[in-house]
Amino acid sequence: MSLVLTDVRDGVATLTLNNPDERNTLTAPMVAEIIAAMDAFESDEGIGALVVTGTAPAFCAGANLGNLAEATGESLGSIYEGFLRIARSPLPTVAAVNGAAVGAGANLALGCDVRIIADEARIDTRFLNLGIHPGGGHTWMLRRIAGPQVAMAAVVFGQVLGGKECERVGLAFRSVPRDELADVAQEFAAGAASVPRELAITTKATIQAMADVDNHPDAVARELEPQLWSTRQPWFAERLAALKAKISSK
Repeated sequence: MSLVLTDVRDGVATLTLNNPDERNTLTAPMVAEIIAAMDAFESDEGIGALVVTGTAPAFCAGANLGNLAEATGESLGSIYEGFLRIARSPLPTVAAVNGAAVGAGANLALGCDVRIIADEARIDTRFLNLGIHPGGGHTWMLRRIAGPQVAMAAVVFGQVLGGKECERVGLAFRSVPRDELADVAQEFAAGAASVPRELAITTKATIQAMADVDNHPDAVARELEPQLWSTRQPWFAERLAALKAKISSK
């Protein structure tokens, strides 16, 4: 059985963790399949965005606890690669959190650019409850996305956040009924896939780079080169002409 299912529709690739009997926990074989799938997606010029989800009932219940019990820095790093490979992707990424996202599974969701979560799903860091310090950049991602208070509440105070709560505190962009999640995520990702692929990738890189920019003039300067580059691309002339034609027809 494949531990990772892949599908491509309308320029959107979907990567589904597929070991439901073990609640899609990250193992070395699954990580190898994730890496192979990501390499294939990124080399396909027809793919403009990625949705990551899990086969029900869980999104990803973390790292295999047997592996953790005998962990070394090297073995942890190998498991981390399951979510870090997705977090490093230049493609716009959406986590469709359909069930529990626990520990490293929470990292998988947090490593995506946007999270859409089922109302009944939850993000549960659980590291401290297991007597283990967070890893994989967990606290950095939580703090960067939702701020220090949410990071403290989730990690240190052990608050488990359901879909609506994730939406309220900014960990998820939207919380939706579970039976609507796949369609909502596909439609959402299609927004990125509908624009020129290189433009979306470059804009994502700019947004990420803005984390290190602390003033407006530097932000203007950072955007100037890629904006000028985009005006010289064939798609800009085509889309501008289409817009002018649409306006003139009214």
